[in-house]
Amino acid sequence: MIVLIVAFDRITKRLATSFLQDEPVVFIKNFIQFRYAENTGMAFSMFSGARWIFVALTIVICAFGLWYLFSDRCPNLWYYWSIGVVISGGIGNLIDRAFYGYVVDFIEPLFVNFAIFNIADCAVTCGAAVLIVSLIIDIFRKDENGKA
Repeated sequence: MIVLIVAFDRITKRLATSFLQDEPVVFIKNFIQFRYAENTGMAFSMFSGARWIFVALTIVICAFGLWYLFSDRCPNLWYYWSIGVVISGGIGNLIDRAFYGYVVDFIEPLFVNFAIFNIADCAVTCGAAVLIVSLIIDIFRKDENGKA
């Protein structure tokens, strides 16, 4: 799964770099367009210019996530899936940041004032959301069973 998500991210970023540099392409009118952007920071271009800090932090987080996955500590499939998806997104953006100094973004929502993002960003967001929900569900399950 990690390899597939990273490959999809790399392919879509390559397509964005090749075909979107001149002008945006509307995908769904008034909803989503594809527009090439280079992000030197993190979400919403915050902390722009901290390239090597992001590279180091991403390597540490991905290494810890991989260790956790392969140490057989995940209590269920939701944890495996969510952590794997977060790692995939981290690796996708890590490749851009390490080799180019910026992350290629290209998905621009038109229905809301929001940042331009990419597939790796989607993976990190979706994986983190599922992990948080799984953790909350597990907390409530433990409380119902009288265990702390």
